[in-house]
This record gives sequence, C-alpha cells and structure tokens, in this order.
Amino acid sequence: MIIPAFPYAGIFNRFHKKITALGAVVIATVVNQFLPGWRAEVIDENNYIGPRTPEGKVDHTALQQQTPADAIGVYCGLSSTMPRAWKIAQIYKNLGVLTIAGGRHVSFAPQESLDHGFDVVVVDEGENVILEILQDIENNGKLAGIIKRTAPNLETIPVPDFGLLRFAKKIKIYPISRIRGCKMKCEFCTVNEAPRWSSAAHLFAQVCWLVETRKAKSFFIADDRLEEDRNGYLEFFQLIKNRFGKKLKFTVQVRLAAAEDTELLIAMKEAGVAVVCIGFESPIDTELKAMHKGTTVAKMLAHTKMWVKNFSVHGMFIFGYPLPPGVELIDFRTRIRLFKKFIKNSRIDTIQIMHPIPLIGSKLRDRLEKANQLFPLGQVGWDRYSGEFACYRPNDMTLEQLQKGPTQIMKWFYSWHAWYRVPIRTLTMPLSCLISGWPKWHRKWFDDVVKIGANILVRRQEKEEQKYIRSLM
Repeated sequence: MIIPAFPYAGIFNRFHKKITALGAVVIATVVNQFLPGWRAEVIDENNYIGPRTPEGKVDHTALQQQTPADAIGVYCGLSSTMPRAWKIAQIYKNLGVLTIAGGRHVSFAPQESLDHGFDVVVVDEGENVILEILQDIENNGKLAGIIKRTAPNLETIPVPDFGLLRFAKKIKIYPISRIRGCKMKCEFCTVNEAPRWSSAAHLFAQVCWLVETRKAKSFFIADDRLEEDRNGYLEFFQLIKNRFGKKLKFTVQVRLAAAEDTELLIAMKEAGVAVVCIGFESPIDTELKAMHKGTTVAKMLAHTKMWVKNFSVHGMFIFGYPLPPGVELIDFRTRIRLFKKFIKNSRIDTIQIMHPIPLIGSKLRDRLEKANQLFPLGQVGWDRYSGEFACYRPNDMTLEQLQKGPTQIMKWFYSWHAWYRVPIRTLTMPLSCLISGWPKWHRKWFDDVVKIGANILVRRQEKEEQKYIRSLM
C-alpha cells in the first residue's frame, strides 16, 4: 500500500509526519492476516526516511528492487494527491506490477484513474474486494476495470498493524476509528452515506492492543463525528476511564452542538480527551445556510463556551464560501471582520482556515460547474484541491482577495506576538501557576508555542500564493 505525498509543503503537512492514513494500514492488515502466502507493507510518502531519487522523491524503483511487489494499492482519498498517485501507478505499471486504486476520489471518478495507469479501481470500501483481487493473481488471472463489492462488517475488521509501515518515522499519534458515514448533508462534503459503526468494545480492543504492543499514548479518533453513535462512545470512554484513567490522550472530531450533551462531555474529559476538532465552517449566517449546516452564529458561540471550558479546541473554517443566486453577497472586508470577531469572541485555541474545495462528488462542485465558476482542470489541477488554493472564480470579491483571505486571518491569529509571550510566560510560570493553576498556565503557554510554529508556516504559504495568483492572471 502506498500513500502519495502531498503536492506542496503546506501549512498543516507537518502534522502528517507524526501520523499516517488509517485506511491504507487497515487494507494492508487485512491482506497480512487473511491471505496466506501474501505479505503486505505500507509506504507513506509523507512519513518516509528511505531511498530517494535525485529529485528528492521516494525511489519506488529502488524499493521494487529490494522487495519486489506483485501488486500495489494506492490510497486515493485526497484529490490533491491524485497527480502523484497517477505517477506512482505509471512507475509500477512499467515494472509489470498490478496497480490498484482505492479511496473517495476514485470512487467518484473511477474511469479517470483507469486512463492514468491504474489496472483496477475499487469503488467505495476495499476490505472485502482486496482479497478477491489478490487471489485472482494467484490463480493467474488479472481482474481489471472498476470493481465494487458490499461494504464490510466493521466488527470483523482487524486491529490496524502499524508495524507494516516501512521506512517510516516513529508514529506519535495513532489513528483509530469505529464509525463510517455521516447523516449530515453539508453541501461541500462527499461523506453522505448512512452511518454505521462497530461496537465500543471493538474500538477499545484497538486501543489496548496499541498500548500493549507499541506503547501508544496519543490517539486520533478519525470518525467524522463521534456523537453519531453517542451511546457507543459513552461506553467506550467509560472503558477507557476504568482501564487507563487519564493516562492516554485523545483528539476527536465532534459536532459543535454536542456541547449540550453534558454527560458526553464529562465522559470525554474523564477518559483523557484533550483536543476537540470542530468544523465551525463560517461565522456568517448566510454562508452557514448555504452549506446546510443547520445552525446560526449565535448558537455556535454559545456552544463554543462549553467546549473551550473543558477542552483545547481546534476550529476549522472555510473562507469565501460561494453563495447561491438570490442571496445578498458579502464584501471581502466584511468577511475578514466577521471571521476575526468570531474567533476572538470564541477564544478557541487553534484555527485552520481553508478555501472552499469543490470536491468531486459534492453538491458544491455541481453548483459551481452549472454557474461556470470552476477553473478547468487543465488550468487548476487536482493538486490544488488541498484547501490552500482558490479553485473557482468568486463573484463577490477578487480572485486575489479570495486567495489571500485565509492567510490574512491566520497571520493575525498566529501573530509574531507569540514570540515574546512564550519567554514571558516561562519566566512568570511560578507566579502564574500559583494564581491560576498549572493547567491554565500550560494551556496558554502551549498555545503560544504552537502559534510561533504556525506563524513561520503561514509566512511560507504566502510565497506559494503569490506564484499561484500570477499563474491565473
């Protein structure tokens, strides 16, 4: 299994040197455990310390010479990595290796990847079909084309074996999951299938195994919204509390409105949940309505107070969301002001502001295509679909304003002031801890440390933005 490299050294890519893509590891684990005679391994190009080409890319030819593969599967979940995925497929196809693509992007555009060097494209989930494909190779066959099978029973999926990662730095944050699908119908999202999940005991077994075998301490629960199965997670957090207390650290993704569920918040806190990632998306009511978020700015602020009181909060936003016809447009300066006002009033710890991504398979992409606002793929390719680049022509601001908006807000939030706050907080630590306590001091100190690193990365992003804007003018 191969996880393609991100196309640019983006603002948030450093996080991926501590983690890996869960789906690729799960597929490799299924093969390793359930298919005698086969050995699987995972190459994550974003977390890699092995042989490289003179250009600095992963040297797949050298890898193939060391341990020849009969088949490769490429993780194609992110549109921005598709050009690299196609390049990888061509390398291995030239070496006579069967190439298999799977993931959300190719599920919506399977023929596109068949035309770019893949022999097989798996639509939807791959745990069941991967065994069939490899067994066909054993029988001297060669399945080809587009393949779709029934979704697996999540209870039967084995504990992901991160030991299958090859040439990787030590994983510091272990991704785990028990829920697939989402019942929300956000316009910009492609995860629209009905949710289903494995038991709390199944996820708990994953945690126990990783703690025992890899001494794991930090986990990222990759479910889009853990409250999708509230009772299941209440049980899971109780199991964690009883076994580990607060010795483990969890980062979770959760819906803002779940702040009203006091029982869930208490269970999360007692189990060691430290960081919650929340998709605020926008501090503008008309944009929230266009996204089909089902909330208002006033409600979001009220809910945020509960989250900030109990956890470190990472807020995820979309800047410049395109409004449908008939809705009053919002000028650039007003948008910037409303974003800053909301972020300041919410007092969240960290932010991530992206551009709207017209993902293939989303209703947003359909709407922009009908309005003739999308840049052609020949002009703005999939590699720009990372959230760091404008992929459509706005009708309520200039293209340059749309491109620079997120960076402008993040430069304000991750300002240079953190450079002097960190030493001041460090020097005054004894007094501050005496007055407000260690947890409160450490949270503010750590937030400022993060802001220093983010300030550097945001400034680097500005240079890439300038090149991009010039290419479109």
